[in-house]
Amino acid sequence: MDNAIRLQYLEAMGIDVWVPRISAHSEQPLSCDMSADNAGPETAAGDTWDVLEAQVANCTLCALCETRRQTVFGTGNKNADWLLVGEGPGQHEDEQGKPFVGKAGLLLTEMLRAMGLAREDVFITNIVKCRPPNNRDPQVQEVESCNNYLQRQMALIKPKIILAVGRIAAQTLLNTDEPLARLRGKVHFLNDTPVIVVYHPAYLLRSLLEKRKAWLDLKLAMQTIKTQTIKE
Repeated sequence: MDNAIRLQYLEAMGIDVWVPRISAHSEQPLSCDMSADNAGPETAAGDTWDVLEAQVANCTLCALCETRRQTVFGTGNKNADWLLVGEGPGQHEDEQGKPFVGKAGLLLTEMLRAMGLAREDVFITNIVKCRPPNNRDPQVQEVESCNNYLQRQMALIKPKIILAVGRIAAQTLLNTDEPLARLRGKVHFLNDTPVIVVYHPAYLLRSLLEKRKAWLDLKLAMQTIKTQTIKE
């Protein structure tokens, strides 16, 4: 990325360019068969990444398979300490088969960089693996259809910390209807794994007044994983 563009993104987050880097440890729509014979995802017992990714790629559990170009399974380090979970693929993600691309993806990359992380250091996925039409919010049945896939990803990764990126991801992971404003700024737990709620980068690009709060959330995440590592 051009350095001038990088600086614009960092300034949008309210991050000074001198912030020290902290160690991570300190295509066509597919046909859809909605029949009762369509088997759901298997349990995590004896699971493998190859099996799981193949099942996601061929999933027909909800109507999103009728409009997607391709599924967006997730990318990054499959042994990562950090798991980032967003809402769902948008147009660019649907086209490229990767989560968080486009302008929001560039900002997410810079948010990670400010924490001393690269995209290759973390694993990034979404609540739903197919793009909802017109980028609408995922519907309850769509979220439920994908939930087992996400649970299996978490079981395989065993992250030390989860970042819930945006309102939909936070409410789904924490099983709450509380607004994002009440969820951010504190440490939640999913089983025994700490969960930090952060603003979605697409929202930050539209709402620059929230940039300082966003950086505080990232610092909370860094402090949380540092404490988690000390405990271990």
